[in-house]
Amino acid sequence: MVIALLCSAEGCPVGVEVFAGNTQDATTVPDKIAQLHAQYGLKEIIFVGDRGMITHAVAQKIKGTEGLYTISALTHRQIVELLGRKVISPELFDERHIVEVLDPEDTKRRYCLCRNPQTARREGTTRQRLLERARAQLDKIAGSRRRATEKRLGARVGRVLERTKMGKFIQWQVVEGKLLWSFDQEKIAAERLFDGCYIVSCDVPQEQMVAVEVVASYKKLGLVEEAFRNLKTVQLEVRPVFHKTDDRIRSHVFLCTLAYFLQWHFKQRLKPLFAADGTHKDRQCRQSYRSSSRPAKDS
Repeated sequence: MVIALLCSAEGCPVGVEVFAGNTQDATTVPDKIAQLHAQYGLKEIIFVGDRGMITHAVAQKIKGTEGLYTISALTHRQIVELLGRKVISPELFDERHIVEVLDPEDTKRRYCLCRNPQTARREGTTRQRLLERARAQLDKIAGSRRRATEKRLGARVGRVLERTKMGKFIQWQVVEGKLLWSFDQEKIAAERLFDGCYIVSCDVPQEQMVAVEVVASYKKLGLVEEAFRNLKTVQLEVRPVFHKTDDRIRSHVFLCTLAYFLQWHFKQRLKPLFAADGTHKDRQCRQSYRSSSRPAKDS
């Protein structure tokens, strides 16, 4: 089953719905937005979703909806497309300041360019490790004294590139039964420029929300991930589901979400009390309401 959870800007759950397990996450977005308009009577909505929720197809489907604005992040392919159109350039990404760029083909579309130094270090380290792994395995293939057919060598190289995911940085060919290969240093250097870089995209008017607020709103998706962690793996444990009928499954999910709704309010009420006396971390009840610190697998 697929659970669609709506949270407020503060992370408080305001709506939940259960879909069949073969439902794609992105397909639930238009209906949930329509539900916000109809059921909650909201005239103006700023919907924040990750790359997997607000896809290009979804964006086109909900485009033009009155009173609706969206905030999401661009995929790597979309960033490359902006580079190709010269809308952005690598030097615009800054670790301290958010640079905002308008799309010349859609002046309502705003791009907030950000760079996270910690993510940059992690991405650089991961890529270097995978490149070294690819180097060791390709050198082993190239150093073999036995000649092989181009088809056989190609299959071995393909397995290496599939495991390391470094194929775009490697040039190779088979000459007289021997493998010749090298790294494309220009592509590696170009990729390194964008380590830790990401773009938050929105169509919210500037007078309503400045760039810093746009990026902060996108980062608040972590509150939704926290809600899912609590529903799935902390005290509530919505799965496994032992019910057989659709109505009972929906009731089960609703009760779990209602429990998290109460838990969320408990935390908000208790937080200032425990923070004030300086000993809140040692209170016995913290185990009952404390959120999981483990990273979310999905949202």
